[in-house]
Amino acid sequence: MNVLGRLKSLHSLNRKLHTTVPNMVKHLGQNEAINVDVELFNEYKFSVDQLMELAGLSCAHAIAKSFPDTGNVLVCCGPGNNGGDGLVAARHLQLLGYTPRIFYPKRTDKELYNNLVNQCTMMDIEFLQNFPSVDQLNKEYCVLVDALFGFSFRPPVKESFLPVLTSLSLASTPVASVDIPSGWSVEEGPPSDENTPALKPDLLISLTAPKKCAKVFSGRFHYLGGRFVPRRLAEKYELDLPTYPGLDTCVQL
Repeated sequence: MNVLGRLKSLHSLNRKLHTTVPNMVKHLGQNEAINVDVELFNEYKFSVDQLMELAGLSCAHAIAKSFPDTGNVLVCCGPGNNGGDGLVAARHLQLLGYTPRIFYPKRTDKELYNNLVNQCTMMDIEFLQNFPSVDQLNKEYCVLVDALFGFSFRPPVKESFLPVLTSLSLASTPVASVDIPSGWSVEEGPPSDENTPALKPDLLISLTAPKKCAKVFSGRFHYLGGRFVPRRLAEKYELDLPTYPGLDTCVQL
């Protein structure tokens, strides 16, 4: 092998070492994840919409990397910040060539969320009034985005969301979950009760740092998104975050 070939091999090895380090990255418990978020807001003075934009952008990029064949994408949004991430992701997915549709059954009447809805509406992204049947999910969509509940979720799932989780769990179209598969315990993983459908996403997009439930995730793709964590904060919580490759906003774990 010539010198150029050796350099290429070393570059490739270095890239792999810095982008795939699942055993080093710290997995956060629920309270620790909340504390990290609070510190980002209170100490580092990030705004909610600022972090939401970065998180949603990284989600869109992770989805595009995992499922590059563009098509219809259903984005299921919950009432909290996880749903806000989904609204942002829908907008960026459209810019990446996908055709997103949004199911947002329980809207939060605050300026931030109203603005996100308006942005999507002005970009001609359709908001569905009724959730599609399982047959429609399988035939009409290439990806189903689960942005219903985030790391502040505590069981049980509200009854109004159970039909959505049931349909998502029965669909053969791949599911991409934002930060936490909805209905999962943040620390323990899939629900153990008989009433809550257990999602098995193909893609999990952990945000800021993986949560403890990610240790039992068995889908095909696991990405870390949100290239915004200050070094001092990462060191304080011993997050051991991987190096993001190039200009990417997400990294595969």
